[in-house]
Parts: sequence; C-alpha cells; structure tokens
Amino acid sequence: MLRYRLRNILLLIIIISFIFGCGSKISRTIIPDYDKKGIRLIALMPITNKTGDAEAAIVLRKAILEKIYFKGYPKIPLNVVDEKIKKIPPKAVGEILGVDAVMYCTLDEWKTSFMLIYAQATVAVSFELRDAKTEEILWKTNYKVAKRNYDFTRKRLEMKSCQMFELAAQEVVAKAMSTLPNGPDFPGGAPAQKRHFLGLW
Repeated sequence: MLRYRLRNILLLIIIISFIFGCGSKISRTIIPDYDKKGIRLIALMPITNKTGDAEAAIVLRKAILEKIYFKGYPKIPLNVVDEKIKKIPPKAVGEILGVDAVMYCTLDEWKTSFMLIYAQATVAVSFELRDAKTEEILWKTNYKVAKRNYDFTRKRLEMKSCQMFELAAQEVVAKAMSTLPNGPDFPGGAPAQKRHFLGLW
C-alpha cells in the first residue's frame, strides 16, 4: 500500500514538472539603431565550452550557423573562420575576414539528470554579437531549456537522452535567434547592397 502511494506521489511530481518550466523566459539586449549599422556578414567564432562534452559545442555551432543563415545573413564557412583566426579581438577578426560583426557563444550547460523513470536534458547557451569595427555589443541573449523523458529502464532513458539533447539544442538556438534582427538577405526584406566575403561570392 505504501509503495503504491509513493509511486503515485512520484508520478504526480513528474507530471507537474513536465507541465511547468520546460524553458526559461528569453530576454535580449539590442542597440536601438541596429538596422542602421549595416550588419550583413557575421563570423561565428568557436563555441566557448564550459561543459565536459566537446561534441556538444560542435553540434551547437553548426545549428547556430544554420539559424544565422536563415535569418538572412550569408553563411561564412566555419572552417574558413577557424583557419583565419585564433583568439583575437572582434576588431582584428573584422579586418582579417572582412566581416561586419562577430558572434561569440558560450555553452553554459549540457547535462542529463536521472531519477528513477525520469530523465532531464538541460542545455543553456549565451550569445553575444559585437561590431567588428568598434567592438560594441550589438545584440546579446541567453536561453536555457530542459527536455524531459520517461521510461521504465535506465538504459532506454540514456538512449532517449541523446535525442533530447539534440532537440533541446535546436530549441535553444531557435528561441535565441528569434530575437536577432533579420539580416539584409532575409526573404521579403529590402535588397541589400552586396559585399563579398573573401571573394567567395
């Protein structure tokens, strides 16, 4: 009898935690005259990784690059950025790569917690876009999301947690990037004055 009561209480806690608080409230900081800055080319720097998972930073960086592209900013290949720069200030990156802005991202959390039949994958990322000429912060935000799953065995929960991480990372990137102003190449926007990145396009 006590065992059934404890199981019911546990299930109730899990259901309540599932209903409330799957993602944190998103906030952003953006300069008032962002649209007058003429930002078109953004170099996405390597992710600062505060977690122990090296693969997580690679997955996250690729997801962010895709979102930047779909926001109307040309895609600058990550390998081109990595070959040209090391840890240098935004101004130097701007001069070397010929870009308007530099994006820095920090992977703050990438962890799974397990409790009986419940697993939670948490991903938290901070984003900062700096002007390549002045180093002024143009836009910044952070977002944290928790994806939950349930199963009766620990092994199946661990397998599901891999999928949850990818979904959580995609949601973090989508929510954060939704606050970044659209680029000049965004469909439906005014035609932009084209500048070429290293002569590649």
